[in-house]
Amino acid sequence: MNRRILVVDDDEAIREVVRAGLSTIPDWDIVLAASGPQAIDLCRSDPPDAVLLDVMMPVMDGPTTFAHLQEDPRTHDIPVILLTAKVQPAERRKYEDLAVAGVLAKPFDPIALPRNLAALLEWSI
Repeated sequence: MNRRILVVDDDEAIREVVRAGLSTIPDWDIVLAASGPQAIDLCRSDPPDAVLLDVMMPVMDGPTTFAHLQEDPRTHDIPVILLTAKVQPAERRKYEDLAVAGVLAKPFDPIALPRNLAALLEWSI
């Protein structure tokens, strides 16, 4: 079963590392976005099966982007996993209180990333 995953990060190098790691799963199509507004537009026009969303971005951060996705009936049900360098327990609780599908910490192992993402989404790979 093919799945489309939208990777949203303002850092091009991070986007490419995530894309490379996730591309090891043949049935996953990876789409990249550099900002929250771009991610919202992509989700509205062609909803992905999941979004991997950076927390710290200029213009519109990850939690704000997530809030916009939650407000729109077209994008409300897309599972979102936050990708963040802020992994202190209080911060993790704050993100988990957002009702995201999960939180992954930076730095991450690109080889383990598909397995970690699939586990959070309860997808088999």
